Amino acid sequence: MSHPLTPFIPVCDAIATLFSPHVEAVLHDLETGLIFHIANAFSRRRPGDSSLNEAGLVSTLEKDVIGPYGKSNWDGRRLKAITSVLRDTEGKPAGLLCINHDIEAFAGIFDQLKSMMDIAAPMPKTSALMAEDWREAVNSVIGEFLAAHGTSLAGLTSADMDGLIALLDARGVFAIRKAVPYVAEILKLSRATIYNRLGAIRQKQDAAVQAAVQGEPR
Repeated sequence: MSHPLTPFIPVCDAIATLFSPHVEAVLHDLETGLIFHIANAFSRRRPGDSSLNEAGLVSTLEKDVIGPYGKSNWDGRRLKAITSVLRDTEGKPAGLLCINHDIEAFAGIFDQLKSMMDIAAPMPKTSALMAEDWREAVNSVIGEFLAAHGTSLAGLTSADMDGLIALLDARGVFAIRKAVPYVAEILKLSRATIYNRLGAIRQKQDAAVQAAVQGEPR
């Protein structure tokens, strides 16, 4: 017996092919909580990865279409996403078809027009659908850092890299299980390098705190 989501694979592939390279289509299996299929995977996810949907999600899926809503990709690029609920013959949610549109190519034009006219309503920053996706939180922090420094991942200097790692640490990212491998992949560094840089950054911060305490009047 074929998987109930198998018939939707050509739909994913067709959507991703038509709008390539700006659109990614993802099939989420609600029974297993895993990604069943992904086309044009610019989010660096693979079939079999956890969907990271929140507990009890199925019971809240009353609408057939959720969104559009805003997301951030791993490199800080802005995405506009929409989700379709796929139901079985009894009407029970069996899967999700998520379509992620990379709008960064159009963002510069949009931002310029918005600054002149300021009439467009902003998209919601995120969706409750992916509230438990820690990768989304990591992406947002990286995107925030790149925007604040007016640079890209490819343009990060060694000092910038330390600043980004320090910001991720301050936001509690490295307390998340499996976050280090994910960050290492994005920054194109080894896990050992991430740990070494992180250790050095924390030592400097501790030394600064101690120096400040010692310098206080008694």
